[in-house]
Amino acid sequence: MKIFLVEDDPQISSFVKLGLERNNCSVDVAYDSSMGEKLALQRKYDVIILDVIIPGISGFELCKRIRNNNIKTPILMLTSLDSTEDKVLGFNCGADDYLLKPFVFQELLARIHALNRRNKEMMVNPIFKTSDLEVDTISKKVKRGNKEINLTALEYRLLELLISHKGKVFDKIEITEKIWGVSFDSGTNVINVHIHSLRNKIDKGRPTELIHTVKGLGYAILDIG
Repeated sequence: MKIFLVEDDPQISSFVKLGLERNNCSVDVAYDSSMGEKLALQRKYDVIILDVIIPGISGFELCKRIRNNNIKTPILMLTSLDSTEDKVLGFNCGADDYLLKPFVFQELLARIHALNRRNKEMMVNPIFKTSDLEVDTISKKVKRGNKEINLTALEYRLLELLISHKGKVFDKIEITEKIWGVSFDSGTNVINVHIHSLRNKIDKGRPTELIHTVKGLGYAILDIG
């Protein structure tokens, strides 16, 4: 597996690089956003790891620039910023996962393998469909009928989670674990807000609603063919 790490702390970068190389990964390292952007756009990687606070632009902005260049490589953010708002910002910039510092190396390795495995699975089965809704996991494009629907990165992740498990009901804790990699308080309003926004874009004004609330249990896309 080929990994790209953007991390300005020499102790953390050397620790991560050595650990990954001992686990049969090849690792390129950049210590600032300028070199990070250059290598991310020029070379192919299986997973990109971005620290949030780096010299130059932030890891969030670098992540956004990488995605704006149509690079679909899974991106894992490393950060000491642990607020819900920071996590949401990271995912809306196009990140796939979020790991807080300090972290245990084995957890980092597990996250990397999970991202790489999921990416390969999506390449084998890239398109999910239900009714007239279509989600292309390669291009990240969403269409209902003949109309393309623009979603935020977080809305897209929610939709992909639901449509890739049609008929399965996800409660709030499961959603936060799948989307953010952590468990927020199940009473949080964050999930409600994003589900409401997603429904407005996917279901509003259409005769058939696809995103359903199962009272007391959670949310699902029902398999209606």
